[in-house]
Amino acid sequence: MQIFGVDIGGSGIKGAPVDLDRGDLAQERCKVFTPHPATPDGVADGVREVVEHFGWRGPVGLTFPGVITGGAIVRTAANVDKGWIDMDARALFSDRLGGLPVTVINDADAAGVAEMRFGAGRGRRGTVIVLTFGTGIGSALFVDGALVPNTELGHLELHGHDAEKRASSKVKEDEDLSWERWARRVQKYLAHLEMLFSPELFIFGGGVSRKADRFLHLIEGIKAEIVPAQLQNNAGIVGAAMLASKDAYGGLSGQSAQRGQDAGGDR
Repeated sequence: MQIFGVDIGGSGIKGAPVDLDRGDLAQERCKVFTPHPATPDGVADGVREVVEHFGWRGPVGLTFPGVITGGAIVRTAANVDKGWIDMDARALFSDRLGGLPVTVINDADAAGVAEMRFGAGRGRRGTVIVLTFGTGIGSALFVDGALVPNTELGHLELHGHDAEKRASSKVKEDEDLSWERWARRVQKYLAHLEMLFSPELFIFGGGVSRKADRFLHLIEGIKAEIVPAQLQNNAGIVGAAMLASKDAYGGLSGQSAQRGQDAGGDR
């Protein structure tokens, strides 16, 4: 079964059909730059461009870099235009996509759901924290496999600042930090999370997960296991598609999934 997933980030909007049996992209993803400022209309136009690139006419799952309640309403917008706050994102995207059914979820939550099902968190119990390092720091918290949504732990205070203002991938680039200096900042952030939540496992996602061999060995003094995400930067797309499938077809397989494909959910 295939469902379309779109991951909206601070720098890019990327999407592709997802093979939900394999937990992987069914086609090479399409990416466009996130407009600046990242206004609702500008981002919605970017999403439409990505979806129309594939001629998709089925359900669409979208991630959003902020708190999402009720699968629709944006409550925070730290790294996008403030015009998003209190907007019905589901209605906006569905309208821009010609009435297609749309599901919206926090970006890190989507990545976490995918990693827990198909990636580094598969079969893991206890407390697991998935962290996505990019323009900011996203977080997804799981307890015995169940998601605690919208944690936004990147906004915890670290030395008088939001943690993501000290330890995101963007900060590393903007301040030209060495891997050693950046790892020390990340280490302090993880120690704070460990004090609060006592996780058994940290999963590092986002683009930086492709370079885990450059920095993971530099992080010391953390009791929890630390591993890179297996789905890497595609996790958000996969997780968004998973949630859209659940909303559209109740997460069923077999005949229900086949009906979804016949209705246009497989391109």
